[in-house]
Amino acid sequence: MNRTLSVPGLGYGGDYNPEQWPEEVWAEDVRLMREAGVNMVSIGIFSWALMEPSEGEYDFSRMDRILDLLHENGIAADLATPTAAPPAWFFRAHPEALPVDRDGRALSYGSRQTFCPSSPAYREAALRIAGALAERYAGHPAVAMWHVHNEYGCHNAACYCDTSAAAFRRWLRARYGDDLAALNDAWGTTFWSQWYYDWEEILPPRATGAVPNPTHQLDWRRFCSDELLSLYTAERDVLRAAAPAIPATTNFMVMATFDALDYWRWAPELDIVANDHYLMSADPESEIDIALSGDLMRSLAGGPWLLMEHSTGAVNWQPVNRAKNPGELRRNALAHVARGADGIAYFQWRAAKAGAEQWHSAMLPHAGTDSRIWQDVVRLGADLKALAEVRGSTGTAEVAVVWDWDARWALELPSQPSGELRYLDLVRAWYEPLWRAGVAVDFVRPGADLSGYRLVLAPNLYLVDDTGAANLSAYAERGGTLAVGFHSGAVDENCHVRLGGYPGAFRNVLGVRSDEPFPLLPGQPVALTGAVPDGATGTLWSERLRLEGAEAVAAYADGPLAGVPAVTRHPYGAGAAWYLATLPDLATLTALLDRIRTEAGAEPVRRAPAGVEVVRRRGPEADYVFVIDHVGRGAELPVAPGATELLTGKETAGSVTVAPGDVAVVREPHGSRKTRGPQ
Repeated sequence: MNRTLSVPGLGYGGDYNPEQWPEEVWAEDVRLMREAGVNMVSIGIFSWALMEPSEGEYDFSRMDRILDLLHENGIAADLATPTAAPPAWFFRAHPEALPVDRDGRALSYGSRQTFCPSSPAYREAALRIAGALAERYAGHPAVAMWHVHNEYGCHNAACYCDTSAAAFRRWLRARYGDDLAALNDAWGTTFWSQWYYDWEEILPPRATGAVPNPTHQLDWRRFCSDELLSLYTAERDVLRAAAPAIPATTNFMVMATFDALDYWRWAPELDIVANDHYLMSADPESEIDIALSGDLMRSLAGGPWLLMEHSTGAVNWQPVNRAKNPGELRRNALAHVARGADGIAYFQWRAAKAGAEQWHSAMLPHAGTDSRIWQDVVRLGADLKALAEVRGSTGTAEVAVVWDWDARWALELPSQPSGELRYLDLVRAWYEPLWRAGVAVDFVRPGADLSGYRLVLAPNLYLVDDTGAANLSAYAERGGTLAVGFHSGAVDENCHVRLGGYPGAFRNVLGVRSDEPFPLLPGQPVALTGAVPDGATGTLWSERLRLEGAEAVAAYADGPLAGVPAVTRHPYGAGAAWYLATLPDLATLTALLDRIRTEAGAEPVRRAPAGVEVVRRRGPEADYVFVIDHVGRGAELPVAPGATELLTGKETAGSVTVAPGDVAVVREPHGSRKTRGPQ
């Protein structure tokens, strides 16, 4: 986070869409916002059609009144460029700007993000409205932040039209130094007679009769992410030129359902990193997903970040949209704060009575203030006010998990040894035991500085370049503990298989070699034996593994590979490297990771009963320890002498008691408790 938000304490609010309501409702809105403790709202996100009713003709009168009203009531504005939803008149004038899907179907307008990211007409119109907003509101006292676009790539991550094809070719020529031979080599186009003799022959990976070229598809994913990023930076630069002191952001979507953008490339371009996060109704332990996404966001930001959208209750876009249980709204929000969020915001302020999201929950629901959601919203506002001093504090972690979007995209391309492999599922499987143990985690790129970590985990790094592989190996050689999951190191950055046996780039550091994978069928686990719990099993994957310096910790007990090592440990330089050649069941994986992290010296933040989440943020003068009971049993935890529970303002007497389903946040002054790991 390069700049800070100019609101006091922690930010609190949501998307505000006053254009959906008669103007006489606005006064009630701001009165209730003040009652709830709201200090910032995002406005203008989908108001392009109202602000520019025809090309080049602007009507900012409504926005003028809204911003003035917010400022008069002490509420800051996160003012959006409305470019996620071009108006109908734009598409009538520029039908060529509509997106085309991979099957060649031209899509129509009538929803949102119905534009081709490579369209020159769209870019020109988007920069024009952004410039008009910047010119008019750069000096308005209500504007605390620019909100560029909204959820880039949510519905149009890729367009397959001819304009996009031309943009893709320009991107490829830049990537490969205008050397078509280099592209042919990288894509392996001698296979299936795919060799290109002219740049104009290259198309997007449109629907075709068989499996498209893997590297073609991977470069397409990279291009699509970069093309949308170029739209963001273009709008941001227009805003920055008019108001260099006002920070700019856009809302990431680090959550289970979205993988279109490489946020490692995006994050440095944002002044303040922000995220939208929604729970999946089918996930019975969504608190783990909140924690994982929060840790990833903090890692992307390099510190505090903003939760730009969340839901107070049910969403509207899942097959069944589950309402939140009593206390869940509060636990969800404070769990995000625990993981580094310096602000909590929702979609949206007032529940819509019309439109595609009319059944999406809001801070002010259809039922009005006589509702549980409203009571929870007001209580959360008081909580965030009580936690104002937490702002700016950061997380501390001794364990790093390697996360890479290229590896994610490549793993999930067609024609893998197993189509059952899902990158996020593998990462979450390894993350969950750490979460349950209360171990703090950062996420890192393969080439990141790893010197501050006791333990580095790579649940899956199917694709890795030479630099990343060397960095991870050197970490172990210098004394670190490295653990790698199956089917890692298999291909290079061009999706070319690393020859000589698996796990490719990591054979030496892991001290093992495999000549053949044996993917496991769904519902057919393999038994494990050795230094693992009784009844241990592996799923998804197995492989014929040979020890080349490593020692076997566990082996397959049955199946075609009975007796073959399944989990290994290899002393390497001053450190050690572990390899898990299958996905153990939760109890077994927990036991293995407990052993690995204990060997590495990575300790929990605080030991707690099962289902009680304990997270620490570190400020300049104190630690802030968040204790969240997700299972409803309550808990009592020891805390340092002189500590204070911030939500109640009460001093503690060596321990803090959390009521069933409740939250406590304890300030522990520095020096009151010894800690381990990076300071």
